[in-house]
Amino acid sequence: MATLTLSNVVKEFGATRVIHGVDLAVADGEFVVFVGPSGCGKSTLLRLICGLESTTSGGIEIDGKPVNYVAAADRGLAMVFQSYALYPHMTVRQNMAFGLENIGTPRATIEAKVREAAALLRLDALLDRRPTQLSGGQRQRVAIGRAIVREPRIFLFDEPLSNLDAELRVSMRSEIIALHRRLEATMIYVTHDQVEAMTMADKIVVLRGGRVEQVGAPLDLYNRPANRFVAGFIGSPQMNFLPATLVAGSAGTATIALPGGRRLDVATTRADVPAIGTALTLGIRPEHAVPAQRATDADLTLTVTQLEQLGAHTLIHGTVAGGDTRMTMHIAGQSSLRAGDAVGVAIPPADARLFDAGDAGLAR
Repeated sequence: MATLTLSNVVKEFGATRVIHGVDLAVADGEFVVFVGPSGCGKSTLLRLICGLESTTSGGIEIDGKPVNYVAAADRGLAMVFQSYALYPHMTVRQNMAFGLENIGTPRATIEAKVREAAALLRLDALLDRRPTQLSGGQRQRVAIGRAIVREPRIFLFDEPLSNLDAELRVSMRSEIIALHRRLEATMIYVTHDQVEAMTMADKIVVLRGGRVEQVGAPLDLYNRPANRFVAGFIGSPQMNFLPATLVAGSAGTATIALPGGRRLDVATTRADVPAIGTALTLGIRPEHAVPAQRATDADLTLTVTQLEQLGAHTLIHGTVAGGDTRMTMHIAGQSSLRAGDAVGVAIPPADARLFDAGDAGLAR
């Protein structure tokens, strides 16, 4: 397998800059996920790594060797596309063997590699079928098998599960994770689905507008988001964001006033505490906001607008008293609340996150 290093990578299409100086290090055998909204530059960055697009400036190294001017076919990478890109007139066996045939690999070697990959992906019984005779999940496994037989230095996945239904996506996620463990391969995976990112990645790269917002392990991003964008993008249901005002502060602690006037002390790690009276944003995840046991424990009052009873847990949606801010609570079990009910909400200070006017995190 291989390491990958991006150094101040920039990509421009004419006068439009779409990748703005990306720096990234991928370790040997690491599973890295690029995640972000549509148009953030995920697929473009993957194409730059693969060599299907050329960089405007900056460096790309594989195992410490520059590859900016190395042709895509010579980089030793394999791409798995969203559309499968299988030849409909060929069998599964022929599709998997095609790339090796093109480079003159001996027939016996091709047959051995195809059989090994087919066994790994449970495609043994399907080798003589054509793509039209396969399900979406089977087609995607064939596309992955075609990549495996090439024994690439790095696997690249460009939203490979987005054409599958919800049930198949879950099962294919598990299959790709298991494949990564068996092969111990370096893999880079592009998705707009943050659930895929959280469940699959060793390391997540969050992108927005062609810039890296944060890089880290899934739970690091979940628990310590660098800014409001990352906090809102990672996690489902999305983090709640509430208006707050700084009423006191010092290095290490900020006291804020919440809608309705209740005060809350939140730990910070930034020495440059804003001025008293500064408008801030309080972030709290739905599972951390809990119904208050007593009225005196309530930091907020929520007027219920909708309940999603999901059996094992319930999502309570409502509007915060003292403003029109919407909020969601995620509680275990079932709830007897109804639309129109008022419920007190307690916010554990240790789970609260503060963001300044520039959306940067104060409490991390």
